[in-house]
Amino acid sequence: MGRIFIECLDRKLKLRKVAKAVYRALGQISRFKVELVFQDGEDMHNLNKTTRGVDSITDVLSYPTLDGIRGKIVRPQDCPTELEGRYIFIGSIVLCDEKIRAQAEEYGHSEEREREYLIIHGLLHLFGYDHMTDFDKKEMRDLEKKIVSLLHPDEIEEKQAETAEQADGEEQQ
Repeated sequence: MGRIFIECLDRKLKLRKVAKAVYRALGQISRFKVELVFQDGEDMHNLNKTTRGVDSITDVLSYPTLDGIRGKIVRPQDCPTELEGRYIFIGSIVLCDEKIRAQAEEYGHSEEREREYLIIHGLLHLFGYDHMTDFDKKEMRDLEKKIVSLLHPDEIEEKQAETAEQADGEEQQ
């Protein structure tokens, strides 16, 4: 059985559940390794400008090592140059602490929840998913929802119940 190992040298985080949910949602079978790094706003702005040509701060940047793996089962023999022991190194994710705090407040949830979402988003980018076209965006958002539902099934049920109540209310008007 494989897994995704997220290495974060900056701080001690519990990421096993997030990694496992992404792994299950994508149906992977190999062992993967990912580097996770945190930056402050100024460093993230500079990194975004230098690597993407975008002169603004961003919440998450992903730097995949493999191309053409979207929707595929990745095996070690498919990428021998990216092997680190028994793991396939699929890339790095950089998160911005300032954006995590601001977005958590804006969306009304915890910083831990925002960080979790951004890690999911970054991992999907490392596995080749993107949001450049409407089709790609829908595919990626659907995967994000699936992963969040694996992590927080109770919340999904609550949101579905709220949506159903709102729909009932609209029908009665």
